[in-house]
Amino acid sequence: MQTILQKFPHFPTALLAEQKVQEKQGYSILFSSQLNLEKLMAFQQKCGENFQLFDCWEMANNVVLLMQGEFSPEFIAYAHELQLDAAVLNFHAKLSQSGLLVMDMDSTAIKIECIDEIAKLAGTGEEVSAITAAAMRGELDFEQSLRRRVGTLKGAKESILADVRRNLPLMGGLKETISELKKYGWKIAIASGGFTYFADYLKDMLGLDYAVSNQFDIVDGILTGKVKGDIVHAQYKAKVLQQLAEQFNIDPKNTVAIGDGANDLAMMSVANLGAAFHAKPKVQQQAQVVVNFADLTGLLCLLSASDRINNLTK
Repeated sequence: MQTILQKFPHFPTALLAEQKVQEKQGYSILFSSQLNLEKLMAFQQKCGENFQLFDCWEMANNVVLLMQGEFSPEFIAYAHELQLDAAVLNFHAKLSQSGLLVMDMDSTAIKIECIDEIAKLAGTGEEVSAITAAAMRGELDFEQSLRRRVGTLKGAKESILADVRRNLPLMGGLKETISELKKYGWKIAIASGGFTYFADYLKDMLGLDYAVSNQFDIVDGILTGKVKGDIVHAQYKAKVLQQLAEQFNIDPKNTVAIGDGANDLAMMSVANLGAAFHAKPKVQQQAQVVVNFADLTGLLCLLSASDRINNLTK
């Protein structure tokens, strides 16, 4: 950040002082732990746009730069070529206003797909991984694919669930993001197509407000290969977000959903801010905001940017 502030000690300022800046365009941000003056100027050269710079700050391990100017869709790809994240600030949600975050679990709140790890221990790993990958790409109906995956676990011992949970790897930035959101009174939930054995554990360990997920059918310590109760599919997740916002009296304008798979698109679409996190290509194509390089603290970059804009317009 220091190289940027040395070059631009005062805001607002034009990125290229000798060129005219377009008036009254929307706000956008660049953010990354690697963002510096060299990468900023490389981004400008790729875009050919003279952005007006309004602010630069640190959020967790990230440097965030608030800009104004015409931001074409291909600019996101240019940022990604430089291993920077970028977002158009076309949402209301603010960090400083108590809100609701609903997260996917597998490959979002944690680094693994639990059912893939369970299947490895049950001896059906390759089969289940192939089904999981196809489902996450949106090539298979989620409910059918889930039942097929769980079906391969028939006869496995319940103890393998504990083996997976014992080594559950949290996603980078998860604890920091939860801690920061709680400072501002946010409610935080998991809505997962995974399983209660893991989602409920995370809820208790992290002090979350709610968790919903699927439940293995287990008889006498043995998995039956079936799922108990309703399946937590895409529309179920979206409904949970809306119900929780009403239950916790959260303004819909301050609701956020984050996930990585096709099963998350519905809840991302009903939230004020829907963020695709290190997501599958189909999800990135449909998402409002894409985070490809930052860890989960990238969410704090997005929400803090809304606060910065609000301060500018007061």
